[in-house]
Amino acid sequence: MKIAATYENGRIFQHFGHTEQFKIYETADGAVTKEMVVNTCGSGHGALAGFLKANGVEALICGGIGGGAQIALAEAGIKLYAGVAGSADEAVQALLSGTLAFDPAAKCNHHEHHHDHGHECGSHGCHEHHDCGHHH
Repeated sequence: MKIAATYENGRIFQHFGHTEQFKIYETADGAVTKEMVVNTCGSGHGALAGFLKANGVEALICGGIGGGAQIALAEAGIKLYAGVAGSADEAVQALLSGTLAFDPAAKCNHHEHHHDHGHECGSHGCHEHHDCGHHH
């Protein structure tokens, strides 16, 4: 199984949509067999899910994540472990051993009112650029 984590300086980066790197772990039999850090080249929220899918990733560990990105990941068939902080390597080990503490409701915005129509990804979903605030 391939697991990715939003990555910055060894730690889990807290804003999925702004992450500049993922660390991708290839695992087998509960152990990491290969790891590599990949640059996203500034892909936006919607593109990041496609980027992960293109790399064969099956699970993502991250901090905060917007509703549009959650939908995009779900549509790409990627299992999401959000609300995780600290060492990326340790989080992956915890996931493999079944001890990872994560928060399925972790978001970096307040889009709760989208829940009733979260299955359609038209006007509100995949191109929100206001999710986690802007870089200044």
